Amino acid sequence: MISTDIILETANTLMEKAAIEIPDDYLAGLKIAAKEEDGDLSSFVLQAMLENYEAAKEDRRAMCGDTGTPRWFVKFGNEARINGGPVGLEHALRKATADSTKRIPLRPNRVHPLWRTDHDNNIGIGAPEIDYAFEPEGSWIDITAVHKGGLFGTDYRMLFPGDGIEGIKRFYLDSLIAFGRRGLACQPAIIGIGLGGSKDSCMVMGKRAAALRIVGDRNPDPKIAKLEQEFKDLGNSIGMGAMGFVGKSMVIDCHIEAGCCHTGGMPMSVHAFCLSSRRATARIHADGSVEFRTDPEWYTPYQRRETVEWPLKNNSQKSA
Repeated sequence: MISTDIILETANTLMEKAAIEIPDDYLAGLKIAAKEEDGDLSSFVLQAMLENYEAAKEDRRAMCGDTGTPRWFVKFGNEARINGGPVGLEHALRKATADSTKRIPLRPNRVHPLWRTDHDNNIGIGAPEIDYAFEPEGSWIDITAVHKGGLFGTDYRMLFPGDGIEGIKRFYLDSLIAFGRRGLACQPAIIGIGLGGSKDSCMVMGKRAAALRIVGDRNPDPKIAKLEQEFKDLGNSIGMGAMGFVGKSMVIDCHIEAGCCHTGGMPMSVHAFCLSSRRATARIHADGSVEFRTDPEWYTPYQRRETVEWPLKNNSQKSA
């Protein structure tokens, strides 16, 4: 039985890690981009970012003044049990969000859409968001904290089957150019693309693709994996670099997730994470032990399953 006290303590640590510590995979990708960039302003921005990350880690302060909208992704092993149940879990995550806003500190960005009421703690109606997933086996829970910008850097379009791959590329490039020219995202970034599903699930797929997969990861479908590499190269060929300045470092990596959709359409969403790529994950075991990591390991064979039945012993998450 996992106690809510351990969940609260772990969640507070995750909030700090997400705000301050750049994941190694993204940092490595950023250093490659800085080495290859030849645009004057883009090079300056990339170098300043790298120096800022070191300062943030040394001073234990948030690496960016705008800490976005903190959110949680929770995955349960099928045998996991929580003292206090799901309600206790959500209370712990909401409390950790409020506590961390004061302690780290995080910028309190959440307000009521109409009355602009601000509780000064990033908590409110529907905030923070908590997304759930499950695995066939295991008595653990995985908790991932993500600090993602909450204003721009996303777009959606209902394409049609006849648009094909060329239509997908066109919307992808339209989005990146708009992000850069209008200051709608902080580049360079991991770009997530959602293809298919319904309108709402398409947006979720794209956001998860951006926030929950590491640099260098490839979709297990070889055709989609090839598109991911092609789209990364394509995004870096449009003449834009860091923060939309002239350069060639727009995209650190591109991740694509697909879901079955209505036969008459082909929904697509595009999401830019941000130049901080703020995420941190912990696995809490039934005995109370905790393991921290920077790879959310969200996408397992079970998460991409296509069948009705699922043989528990053969396809469960390897680390369960």
